[in-house]
Amino acid sequence: MAGMSEIQRSLVGAWRLMTGRADGLRLLDISADGFWNSFFAIPVALPALAVGWLMTANGIAADGGGGRLSTLASLAIVDLSVWIAPLVVFVAVAPQFGLSDRVAHLVVAYNWGEALMNWLALPVALFLLVFDVGQQTSDALMLFLFILLTVLGWRLVTTAIGRGAGVGSAVFAGLFVVSLVVLITLERLMGIFPADQLAG
Repeated sequence: MAGMSEIQRSLVGAWRLMTGRADGLRLLDISADGFWNSFFAIPVALPALAVGWLMTANGIAADGGGGRLSTLASLAIVDLSVWIAPLVVFVAVAPQFGLSDRVAHLVVAYNWGEALMNWLALPVALFLLVFDVGQQTSDALMLFLFILLTVLGWRLVTTAIGRGAGVGSAVFAGLFVVSLVVLITLERLMGIFPADQLAG
C-alpha cells in the first residue's frame, strides 16, 4: 500500500508527465513493487469517482431507470473495468510491438494519471451537482472537460512511453479504443442506459 508521501510524489510525477516533462518519471516508482502499488491510485480516486456515479445514478433514477444503489454498483463496475482493461491489453500486446521495457512506465503513469484526472474533473462535477444549470451549459462544460482530459492523457501516455509522438499517439489511441469498447459493452450488458440512448 502506498504511503501519503508516495501518493503525493506520484501525483506530482503524473502531472509533470501531463505537461510533457519526462522528468516526471523520476518521481514514479517503476519497480515491481511500484507497479503493483500504483493500483492504489484506484482507492485514491474513489471519492472523486463516487461523485460522478452519484450524479449519473440520480439522473437515471429520476428517469425511472431503477434503484440508486444497484445503479451505483453497476457504474462502479463499469468505471473500474474501463480503467483496468486497457492496461491488461497493453501488458498483453506490448511485447509484440517492442514495448516490453515500457510496461511499468506506462502502467504506473497511467494509474496515477487516472487518479489525478478524476480529481481534476471533480470541481466541474460538483458545480453541475450543486447548481441547476441549463442542458446547453452542462453539455459545454462536459465537452470542455473531455477535451482537456484527453489532451492531458495523451501527453501523459506519450511522455511515459518515450518513443516519440507517433508511437505514443498509437498507444494512446489503442488505450482509448479499448476503454470505449469496454464502456459501451458493459453499459449495454448492465442496462445502465437504453440501447437507443447509447446509439443516439
